[in-house]
Amino acid sequence: MFASLDEARLTQEVRKSSFAPVVDANTRVLVLGSLPGERSLQASEYYAHPRNAFWRLVGEAIGVDVSAEEYGARLDILREHGIGLWDSIGSARRRGSLDTALRDIAPAPIAKLVNSLPELRAVAFNGIRSAQVARPQLVDHALALIDLPSSSPAYARMSFAQKASEWARLAEFTPQSCNDSRRRALDQA
Repeated sequence: MFASLDEARLTQEVRKSSFAPVVDANTRVLVLGSLPGERSLQASEYYAHPRNAFWRLVGEAIGVDVSAEEYGARLDILREHGIGLWDSIGSARRRGSLDTALRDIAPAPIAKLVNSLPELRAVAFNGIRSAQVARPQLVDHALALIDLPSSSPAYARMSFAQKASEWARLAEFTPQSCNDSRRRALDQA
């Protein structure tokens, strides 16, 4: 028998792991989630749940309808705009997809990745848990640290428009040529 209810619960929670980072030498802003949810893990794709607003929010920030593209093209668009993607948690135990259910967290080696990105100017945290886990690894780095409202449908305190307003800060760190293209697209609308 189990020594405690916590021990019994841990045996029912499965250890889940993050995906590989989506970055290259031109990454200027790194967006960190916490840990992929069930739908993402099943699909082996970041932000695969159709109600997660991540792709729409990034698209609003860079002026490209990213959510209309297939997954591979979405990642290409991020890289073209100097946006990298990873998670602050390397692995953890969790039943379901909620960050509040995360247990036995092993942080991802964020500082090591950041040190390998010569053009990196900012790290953005997609939600509170991401910031709680990753920020301590970045205290000695001269980077802008950006707290963003979670793109998860579970975070319903803000409307999409309010979230998009905050996520627009990503555009400050994308290459100028991409920002010029975004301005032209907005002018034509």
